[in-house]
Amino acid sequence: MKSGDKARLGTIRMILAAIKQIEVDERIELDDNRIIAVLDKMLKQRRESIRQYRDANRVDLAEIEEAEIQIIQAFLPQALSDEEIQQMIEQAIAETDASSIKDMGKVMGILKPKMQGRADMAVVSAQIKSALSA
Repeated sequence: MKSGDKARLGTIRMILAAIKQIEVDERIELDDNRIIAVLDKMLKQRRESIRQYRDANRVDLAEIEEAEIQIIQAFLPQALSDEEIQQMIEQAIAETDASSIKDMGKVMGILKPKMQGRADMAVVSAQIKSALSA
C-alpha cells in the first residue's frame, strides 16, 4: 500500500478476496496446497481472458491481465523449466507404463499434484499427448 503501486495492490486484494470467499463458503481454512490451486485457477482464467481480448482486438485489456499474471506468479512456487517438465513427463510415463492416449489420465494424475502452480497444465497436457502419440 505504501509503495503506491495500485495495480499490484488491486491484484493482491483480488487474491485475498478469492481465498477468503472459499474459506467462508466452505467454512475451512485453506492450506498452502489449496491456496496454490486457487492461484493456479486465477492464472488459467487470466490466460483465457487474454486470448479472448486479443481475439477481440482489445490489447489494452489484455495488457492489464498480463500484468495481473506477473503479480500472481510472484506468489507461486518457482516455475519448472522445460527440461524439468519433460523429465517429469518421461518419468510419469515410465511409472504408469503408459503406451497410448488412453493412458493420459494416469500420467496426468501423477503429474498434476507435483506441477500444480509450477507449470501451465494445458501445455503439459499437450506435451503428454505428443509423447504418447509418438
